[in-house]
Amino acid sequence: MTTTYLGEEERMKTLGVRELKECISEILCWVEEEGETVEMTKRGEVIAHFVSVCKPQQSVVQPVDVVWTDLECLATEISGNWHSNVNAVNTVRDIRLEL
Repeated sequence: MTTTYLGEEERMKTLGVRELKECISEILCWVEEEGETVEMTKRGEVIAHFVSVCKPQQSVVQPVDVVWTDLECLATEISGNWHSNVNAVNTVRDIRLEL
């Protein structure tokens, strides 16, 4: 196994398929608990990355009136910057076409 330093705090471990078979539990701990990215190689070529998946944040429950107030503030902010000769439906369509 080798460790590559990508920046001040970033590093990536690289290991071969044989090492993966021998210590998969330890590797999964690195990925899950320490947030390590592990690169797997086969005959010297990278074939996979093991990357930690962020756990979803819990929903924040807010009273309905607070949500509506936030939406109204956002609508006011958007409309203050929106040009009167621009159609919102066409703008959304254009953005979707760019994706």
